[in-house]
Amino acid sequence: MAAERREHMVIAIDGPAASGKSSTAHWVARRLDFHHVDSGSLYRALTAASLRSGTVNWSEAEVLSAASRIQFSPAESTFVPLLDGARADDELRGAAVTQHVSIVASMQSVRAWVNDQVRRAADSRDVVVDGRDIGTVVFPRADLKIFLVADPWERARRRLIQRLGHGPSDAEVAEETERLVQRDSQDATQTVQALDAVLIDTTYLTQAQQVDRIVALAHATAAERGRGRHGA
Repeated sequence: MAAERREHMVIAIDGPAASGKSSTAHWVARRLDFHHVDSGSLYRALTAASLRSGTVNWSEAEVLSAASRIQFSPAESTFVPLLDGARADDELRGAAVTQHVSIVASMQSVRAWVNDQVRRAADSRDVVVDGRDIGTVVFPRADLKIFLVADPWERARRRLIQRLGHGPSDAEVAEETERLVQRDSQDATQTVQALDAVLIDTTYLTQAQQVDRIVALAHATAAERGRGRHGA
């Protein structure tokens, strides 16, 4: 039986932590005039909402009860999680949320809730979605699947540059690399490459090169679907 066709185009971008999924997906979406959907922002929003609600035991029931405080809303070329009706970008990227988000993201009922929000976002527009399980669980029939990888040292270096705003020392990179390798182990079951995904090793690629490659693949995929080109 032929795979069901969605009315709108879905590009799924997966990969391990700090592989550049979110920033690359953002720029791909802008180039194609799609909407960027960052599933990781929902896990962070749920974590922040749970902290605001005074969560103590971090049970699935506690975390899911905090979901009522979140609205996933379109904004320009992306979707943003509103927390209690307002953006809370700094809070979502803060230390407290970062410390607990892996716990939240490991909960199956939470993952089901996030996946449902992401699928709803794709119902009415073309999207570039990044996160975990995107090409295997959330959109197994996505039009184009990308799996980004990079050497752990390079991923750690990039993350520290983004966090610190300057080049880190070798000692700092080594410490961050150790944390990333541990995170990779924790996330292994949610970081699986789909069989039909295009593997892109970004270790020696600039972000512009990553974006160019994915945009070219998207144009080719759209042409195959008979949809024409999307942007420049």
